[in-house]
Amino acid sequence: MSTTKWIIDPTHSEVSFKVKHLVISTVTGYFREFEGAAETESDDFSNATIHFSAAIDSIDTNQKDRNAHLKSADFFDAENHPQLVFSNGRLEKREEDFAVTGELTIRGTTQPITLKAELGGIAQDGYGQTKAGFELEGKISRKAFGLTWSAVTETGSVVVGDEVKIFASIQLVKQ
Repeated sequence: MSTTKWIIDPTHSEVSFKVKHLVISTVTGYFREFEGAAETESDDFSNATIHFSAAIDSIDTNQKDRNAHLKSADFFDAENHPQLVFSNGRLEKREEDFAVTGELTIRGTTQPITLKAELGGIAQDGYGQTKAGFELEGKISRKAFGLTWSAVTETGSVVVGDEVKIFASIQLVKQ
């Protein structure tokens, strides 16, 4: 059986994360540079294989100093670990949606993760390209990946939460 390759269209996709700040609010960040692909053996994406990577230097939280801190050795250590990588990914069809399972590597530490995925649909654009849209979401522990920097305020509030929520809106282009 032949496989079909789909690549991420970065102009119609976004990858973001959310983490608690001082336990009372949420900071949102984005990876502005990323790439990835899926290979399928069927039109419904069941049992597709997936790989993805994002450039750590492309982190954008809409605040220059925070971005620099996240890229530093306190967090992602972009100088020594320039990418986060999702590998050995599988997209598995469930009753109403999909599950994406694979291995996420951040800062040299690899952990298994599972994300919920929802297929938005498959359509042709005005140029005759076939595209598929997915919404993905999940959670990870930043500390499980070696991002252990922590601080506590004078009143005892944790500055950065451990749980990181991951969101991605991905448009794939059939090759």
